[in-house]
Amino acid sequence: MTAIRTISATTARRLAISSQRLAGQQPAANQDDIHELINHLGCVQIDPIRAVERTQLLVLWSRLGNFDTADLDALLWQERRLFEYWAHAASIVLTEDYPIYRLHMENWLNGDKAWMKRTRDWMEENQELRQSILNGLAENGPLSSRDFKDRSERAWQSSGWTSGQNVGLMINALWRLGSIMVSHRKGLTKFWELSEQCLPEWTPRDQLDWPEAVKMAAQRSLRALGLARAAHIEQHFTRGRYPGLESVLNELEDEGQIVQIQIKDQGQLWPSTWYVHAKDLPLVDRLEAGEWQPRTVLLSPFDNLICDRDRTEFLFDFHFRIEIYVPKAKRKYGY
Repeated sequence: MTAIRTISATTARRLAISSQRLAGQQPAANQDDIHELINHLGCVQIDPIRAVERTQLLVLWSRLGNFDTADLDALLWQERRLFEYWAHAASIVLTEDYPIYRLHMENWLNGDKAWMKRTRDWMEENQELRQSILNGLAENGPLSSRDFKDRSERAWQSSGWTSGQNVGLMINALWRLGSIMVSHRKGLTKFWELSEQCLPEWTPRDQLDWPEAVKMAAQRSLRALGLARAAHIEQHFTRGRYPGLESVLNELEDEGQIVQIQIKDQGQLWPSTWYVHAKDLPLVDRLEAGEWQPRTVLLSPFDNLICDRDRTEFLFDFHFRIEIYVPKAKRKYGY
């Protein structure tokens, strides 16, 4: 049996940062470099909160430096090598990963969870609203949510901001189900179109089963993280959608695609089983040999490096929360 390699906690932290492309020389910032970066990260979260800049632009800027946002728009809305779908949360994702997301789309409401049943029932009771959106896009798309009348038979009831937001909720449901996609944006306004009109002809349309999809997604997650426990892989990339992950990790380890690694910190081994992708072992070698070029960057609160709060705290001893999402009485620093 091959001995499990041991690395220092310093190397582990540097591996995590390097795997997020936050160390070393910054690449150029043309269209292909933007695509290659998102290809490595797997996804970049979208969020409307803005103190400095939109999070998707900050994530790219932290890694590429100054870049032309028109290049990102071209990748999304002209070339369509990227599209918007649910990964960490609402995210920019790769069109080449469409087979993974297609499986998520087909199974989004398949299950016995209370919210799934409630959403299915609500959509069934509001077939007229659903069909009016699809017909409107077929005849006139792309359209924004403001272009649709509320033809709901039963309003959505909730104690939060979504109560009565019937058009927006139906559009979101059709998006999660893969029926429609974001065609383009004007500022924060999304314009919707039927997916068949948005997806380029070259889009891969393989029908994956869950083990195949999880095998692909787990490797994307691990390579972006650098090193991870199973729980960290579960919380990254296609967050929370890794059925059968333990079996998949065992299979990947048997195939030599991933390897176990131990991390020693002040004479103590970190708990649990940690993995590194075999393709990243040369990077581990370089880091252990002292090849380390740190740089100081500004991170979005939703940056891929720190989006898993528990991992961030364990790995860097950094307790991080976005306090707009923390109840007022529990805030340390304020809104």
